[in-house]
Amino acid sequence: MAKPAAAGEMPFEDAIAELETIVDQMESGEMPLEESLKRYQRGVELVKAAHAKLKAAASQVKMLEDGVLKPLNLGEDE
Repeated sequence: MAKPAAAGEMPFEDAIAELETIVDQMESGEMPLEESLKRYQRGVELVKAAHAKLKAAASQVKMLEDGVLKPLNLGEDE
């Protein structure tokens, strides 16, 4: 079995997809305890990596907006 990619090196979308697979597998209740613990640990790594990527993206957006974040108007008249 191939070693999974390092969570921090994965694209955000791939990390989320793998995390969803892990959740589905764990929710099935058919995994042995040792495998559940390994999958949980991998899930934590994926969550941390995804959070870091979201945080970096938010920083980039803030810089692109010249440091001024504007509220999103969803169909409201100005």
